[in-house]
Amino acid sequence: QVPLVESGGGLVQPGGSLRISCAASGSIGSLNVMAWYRPAPREERELVAQITAGGTTFYANSVKGRFTISRDNAESTVYLQMNSLKPEDTAVYYCRLIARQGFRTNDFWGQGIQVTVSS
Repeated sequence: QVPLVESGGGLVQPGGSLRISCAASGSIGSLNVMAWYRPAPREERELVAQITAGGTTFYANSVKGRFTISRDNAESTVYLQMNSLKPEDTAVYYCRLIARQGFRTNDFWGQGIQVTVSS
Protein backbone atom coordinates (compact mmCIF):
# COMPACT_ATOMS: atom_id res chain seq x y z
CA GLN A 1 0.00 0.00 0.00
CA VAL A 2 2.98 2.31 0.49
CA PRO A 3 5.08 2.45 -2.68
CA LEU A 4 8.82 2.77 -2.18
CA VAL A 5 10.77 4.41 -4.97
CA GLU A 6 14.53 3.95 -5.06
CA SER A 7 16.93 6.11 -7.02
CA GLY A 8 20.59 6.98 -7.35
CA GLY A 9 22.09 3.66 -8.35
CA GLY A 10 24.59 3.13 -11.10
CA LEU A 11 28.16 2.21 -11.95
CA VAL A 12 31.11 3.34 -9.86
CA GLN A 13 34.78 2.39 -9.69
CA PRO A 14 36.26 0.69 -6.63
CA GLY A 15 36.98 3.24 -3.96
CA GLY A 16 34.31 5.54 -5.28
CA SER A 17 31.12 6.79 -3.72
CA LEU A 18 27.44 6.61 -4.45
CA ARG A 19 24.28 7.71 -2.69
CA ILE A 20 21.02 5.88 -3.12
CA SER A 21 17.64 7.12 -1.97
CA CYS A 22 14.30 5.61 -1.13
CA ALA A 23 11.15 7.68 -0.91
CA ALA A 24 7.90 6.45 0.57
CA SER A 25 4.69 7.80 -0.88
CA GLY A 26 2.35 9.28 1.68
CA SER A 27 2.44 9.31 5.45
CA ILE A 28 4.19 6.39 7.14
CA GLY A 29 3.47 7.29 10.74
CA SER A 30 5.80 8.06 13.60
CA LEU A 31 6.70 4.47 14.54
CA ASN A 32 8.73 3.01 11.74
CA VAL A 33 12.05 1.62 10.65
CA MET A 34 13.60 2.08 7.23
CA ALA A 35 16.43 -0.08 6.02
CA TRP A 36 18.55 -1.20 3.10
CA TYR A 37 19.09 -4.85 2.18
CA ARG A 38 21.03 -6.73 -0.45
CA PRO A 39 21.25 -10.41 -1.48
CA ALA A 40 23.62 -12.58 0.53
CA PRO A 41 25.02 -16.11 0.14
CA ARG A 42 23.66 -17.40 3.43
CA GLU A 43 20.25 -15.80 3.31
CA GLU A 44 17.80 -14.40 0.82
CA ARG A 45 18.65 -10.86 1.85
CA GLU A 46 21.01 -9.39 4.42
CA LEU A 47 20.50 -6.22 6.37
CA VAL A 48 22.99 -3.59 5.27
CA ALA A 49 21.83 -0.68 7.39
CA GLN A 50 18.74 0.55 9.15
CA ILE A 51 17.48 3.64 10.87
CA THR A 52 14.52 4.24 13.15
CA ALA A 53 12.25 7.24 13.04
CA GLY A 54 14.17 8.55 16.04
CA GLY A 55 17.51 8.26 14.27
CA THR A 56 18.94 5.11 15.85
CA THR A 57 21.14 3.35 13.31
CA PHE A 58 22.56 -0.11 12.74
CA TYR A 59 25.16 -1.28 10.24
CA ALA A 60 26.35 -4.62 9.04
CA ASN A 61 29.98 -5.25 9.94
CA SER A 62 30.90 -5.44 6.28
CA VAL A 63 29.87 -1.83 5.65
CA LYS A 64 30.54 -0.23 9.02
CA GLY A 65 32.73 2.81 8.63
CA ARG A 66 32.05 3.04 4.90
CA PHE A 67 28.28 3.47 4.63
CA THR A 68 26.07 6.01 6.34
CA ILE A 69 22.31 5.78 6.56
CA SER A 70 20.18 8.85 7.16
CA ARG A 71 16.61 9.96 6.72
CA ASP A 72 14.40 12.93 6.09
CA ASN A 73 11.25 12.34 8.09
CA ALA A 74 9.43 15.27 6.52
CA GLU A 75 9.78 13.66 3.10
CA SER A 76 9.66 10.03 4.31
CA THR A 77 12.95 9.38 2.57
CA VAL A 78 15.92 7.27 3.57
CA TYR A 79 19.41 7.63 2.13
CA LEU A 80 22.43 5.39 2.00
CA GLN A 81 25.73 7.13 1.42
CA MET A 82 28.21 4.53 0.23
CA ASN A 83 31.89 5.41 0.35
CA SER A 84 35.03 3.37 -0.31
CA LEU A 85 33.00 1.01 -2.43
CA LYS A 86 34.32 -2.46 -3.13
CA PRO A 87 33.47 -4.87 -5.95
CA GLU A 88 31.77 -7.12 -3.40
CA ASP A 89 29.31 -4.30 -2.73
CA THR A 90 27.88 -4.89 -6.18
CA ALA A 91 24.27 -5.89 -5.71
CA VAL A 92 20.68 -4.91 -6.09
CA TYR A 93 19.86 -2.86 -3.03
CA TYR A 94 16.35 -3.07 -1.64
CA CYS A 95 14.65 -0.49 0.50
CA ARG A 96 12.43 -1.74 3.32
CA LEU A 97 9.87 0.04 5.43
CA ILE A 98 8.42 -1.46 8.58
CA ALA A 99 5.64 0.80 9.75
CA ARG A 100 2.97 0.73 12.40
CA GLN A 101 -0.25 1.71 10.69
CA GLY A 102 -3.36 1.47 12.79
CA PHE A 103 -3.21 -1.79 14.73
CA ARG A 104 -0.90 -3.49 12.25
CA THR A 105 2.78 -3.51 11.63
CA ASN A 106 3.22 -3.51 7.87
CA ASP A 107 6.23 -4.52 5.82
CA PHE A 108 6.94 -2.84 2.49
CA TRP A 109 9.73 -3.43 -0.01
CA GLY A 110 11.02 -1.44 -2.91
CA GLN A 111 11.73 -3.05 -6.27
CA GLY A 112 15.48 -2.73 -5.85
CA ILE A 113 18.14 -0.58 -7.43
CA GLN A 114 21.36 -1.76 -9.05
CA VAL A 115 24.72 -0.71 -7.66
CA THR A 116 27.72 -1.92 -9.64
CA VAL A 117 31.29 -1.46 -8.43
CA SER A 118 33.74 -2.33 -11.17
CA SER A 119 36.92 -1.09 -12.77
